[in-house]
Amino acid sequence: MPEENSVREATEPGPNRELEARNMTAKDVVEVVQLFERNGIQVWLDGGWGVDVLLEEQTREHKDLDLVVPLSDVPRMQALLAERGFGLVEGGAPKSFVLADEEGRHVDVHPVTWDEQGNGIYRMENGQDCTYPASGFAGRGSVLGRRVRCLTAETQMLLCHTGYELTEKDFREMDALHERFGVQYPEGHEAAPPGLD
Repeated sequence: MPEENSVREATEPGPNRELEARNMTAKDVVEVVQLFERNGIQVWLDGGWGVDVLLEEQTREHKDLDLVVPLSDVPRMQALLAERGFGLVEGGAPKSFVLADEEGRHVDVHPVTWDEQGNGIYRMENGQDCTYPASGFAGRGSVLGRRVRCLTAETQMLLCHTGYELTEKDFREMDALHERFGVQYPEGHEAAPPGLD
């Protein structure tokens, strides 16, 4: 998978996010997902929480909640979160953007449009498009016993763990996806570097 087709670039903390963020708990995840579901907005968990819901256990703390959302639902989604004190702190649709509240909870949104095959097209900061395969939206997992939509293990591995310098947490997530679901590592990342195993 070419580096320009990676979705990770916009999820790295900006200068203000790292200082202000508080961890997004499992309870926070359920609260946000339920809010959108009650209002007819479909979202798919991505990133760290996306991996943990696939594993059906929380393996680490998460500084934010990464969501893939249809671009057409972004205005309603932002309005719903604004009612709960979330405001824009980074980026803006149609590209990735981050919303945060006064408690320091962060929601990182990756808006997508749909092509004729049902693939999700995400416009990255560099202006290039990243394609989430239609099959990638079939993931299901759970958090606090609640079933939620998420990207599949294959999509998490191939799109969400490429195109940037991997850290220890990334390698651990990749190992967990490989061990639990048998998905192949991205090319060039078949094993963790020395000191991370």
